[in-house]
Amino acid sequence: MKDTKAAPDIFDAGYIDRVRAFFASRPGGDKKSPLAHVRTFGCQQNVSDSERIKGMLAQMGFGFTEEPEQADLILFNTCAVREHAEDRVFGNVGALKGIKRRRPDVLIALCGCMVQQEHVAQRIKESYPFVGLVFGTHVLHRFPELLYNALAGQKRVFEIPEGDGSIVEDLPVRRDGKFKAWLSIMYGCDNFCSYCIVPYVRGRERSRDPERILEEARELVRGGYKEITLLGQNVNSYGKGQEHGVDFPELLRMLNDIPGDFWIRFMTSHPKDATRRLFDTIAECEKVARHFHLPFQSGSNRILKAMNRGYTREQYIELVEYAKSVVPGISFTSDVIVGFPGETREDFEQTLDLIRRVGFTSLFTFIYSPRKGTPAAGMEDPVPHKVKTEWFSEMTALQEQIAAAHSASMVGSVRRALIEGEGEGYLEARLSENIVVRVEGEKSLIGKFAEVEITGARSRVLTGRVKNEL
Repeated sequence: MKDTKAAPDIFDAGYIDRVRAFFASRPGGDKKSPLAHVRTFGCQQNVSDSERIKGMLAQMGFGFTEEPEQADLILFNTCAVREHAEDRVFGNVGALKGIKRRRPDVLIALCGCMVQQEHVAQRIKESYPFVGLVFGTHVLHRFPELLYNALAGQKRVFEIPEGDGSIVEDLPVRRDGKFKAWLSIMYGCDNFCSYCIVPYVRGRERSRDPERILEEARELVRGGYKEITLLGQNVNSYGKGQEHGVDFPELLRMLNDIPGDFWIRFMTSHPKDATRRLFDTIAECEKVARHFHLPFQSGSNRILKAMNRGYTREQYIELVEYAKSVVPGISFTSDVIVGFPGETREDFEQTLDLIRRVGFTSLFTFIYSPRKGTPAAGMEDPVPHKVKTEWFSEMTALQEQIAAAHSASMVGSVRRALIEGEGEGYLEARLSENIVVRVEGEKSLIGKFAEVEITGARSRVLTGRVKNEL
């Protein structure tokens, strides 16, 4: 199944024109632009990848539609983190069979982490014959070439090379937002947590050159973007093994020095690579948001060892306590896995205790999902799913109590917020601490910073009023 052909590490823009010419040659193609429907599953890195896919499509002359029925190209960018994510993709792909039957010329494509797995690609090849293009995570830059081959060759194209991939700069991008942007600083992961498929589908860590990152960030600031989120599977290990010698704290300082009024966020961080120096840097950089997403996954040292996480609960708690001492008001969010193979009630109680001690503003909680090809998938797992769901409910109830108490403590304070969008009868703003506030105000405030007074609290959502536009 694996294609042994080595993928070139350049972006060949020549195929942009070939795809344009292909659609122009179709009946009526000189009067109507082709339409693409691009749907993204999974994490922010997938969203960022899809923005580049859409950037290439735009240069190829495509317009975009939210309706698959109207599209000439239907592309799903897939996620492999949990079984549920894969089931969702297969369910949605199956629903496209009728569209392909009614409109044989439509091209259905799948890409991303899920299809990088050999067994998944084989399933698509055998069970979904109406899918005409499948490509993995390492050949994003070759998308125009692969698309042209699938269109002009009238045959299915599968391109899923092994390896760690390379960094290809200068891909066009069509950003989804007008004032919030994703900025990838690195790709891949070297950690190999025992439950995680990401290192196998994203490859080993590769860091972008800091000057290219700074160049992209300056362009975003010039374009009026007010929030830039740095992306990487483990941003804390940015720059490891690179000759330029810039690590993540230094990169934050360099970005913070860019003139302009904007916030810097980042995700995701690994606790074993988060240092006191990193928190000292955050304290000294006024543009870096006072929020830290630091997945702890389990509060039990025994389970952390089985997960191959590389730190203890004591080290995690000490790190958080230091961060709070040097960055007053910093908020923490985290990921937690419930029901890891072999987890006992005692292990789970230690997770609850860690949640109480840290006081997270929110948690992203998951019941363990086995991933084929990972060490954890072969571990004994005696705890019934019913018990895991009970633990899950208990943990989420505890977190709701903690979040509600934290929100209540903020009432009466005045905070800087970015007005992000519009709800039903309110505007939605977000604080530096990554907490949402619903406020009254004019639509003209969207995309701007404002001074907001917190007037009420409900669990994770605050209510307030705009005092001043900043």
